[in-house]
Amino acid sequence: MKVINLISGPRNLSTALMYSFAQREDMTVLDEPFYGFYLKNALVENEHPAQKEILQTMELKEEKVVERINSLSEKNNVFVKGMAHHYLTESPHFILNWTNVILIRHPKKLIASFSKVIHTPTLNDIGIKKASEIFLFLKKNGKTPIVIDSDELLKNPQAYLKKLCDLLNIPFSEKMLSWEKGGIPEDGIWAKHWYGNVHNSEGFVVQKSSSAPLPKHLKPLLEEALPFYETLKNNILTNS
Repeated sequence: MKVINLISGPRNLSTALMYSFAQREDMTVLDEPFYGFYLKNALVENEHPAQKEILQTMELKEEKVVERINSLSEKNNVFVKGMAHHYLTESPHFILNWTNVILIRHPKKLIASFSKVIHTPTLNDIGIKKASEIFLFLKKNGKTPIVIDSDELLKNPQAYLKKLCDLLNIPFSEKMLSWEKGGIPEDGIWAKHWYGNVHNSEGFVVQKSSSAPLPKHLKPLLEEALPFYETLKNNILTNS
């Protein structure tokens, strides 16, 4: 069995991708299992929705989270949906044993969507810098990850998921293209604050937030984020 480790930023379509993999019988999905560890140990400038509940109910030790993921993978394939910035170490060696996929989105779209929940995000909040660093770490260690892009996925979800499954060495399933409205049991307790669009969907769709204008006060953040996006851009799996 294998661990498919999705490393994303917020508002990148990562939840929809988790829902997609959750439709498979050969996959156990985990929703941001390092979130509690991150909130406990990071210098978080903005309080997160449901932060107290997350800290009270989730495992706060990184090594315990890793142990659980590896234990689950002894019985079934595991799909981990996680945020890049939840990895606080510069060298997260434990992910070298996993199959890593980095999900990105143009920072302008990401920031405009994210700011609807957290109004003054920082570079650390949006994960693109950390995603770039993790990409370089994995590449240096001979484990270059797959890089996928939410806009590429939305062009033709079926074709893109087939390509992704081929690279993951798992069979594609038509079940991955749709799900029932509402949540899934694996949703994190923060779902009510973040997952409204996915809960109202039955498959991959372009959200209105994708074309939302970027607030003026966030333009400096976009300028900060773009170089890290460019590091990853040339490695994106295309949908063609």
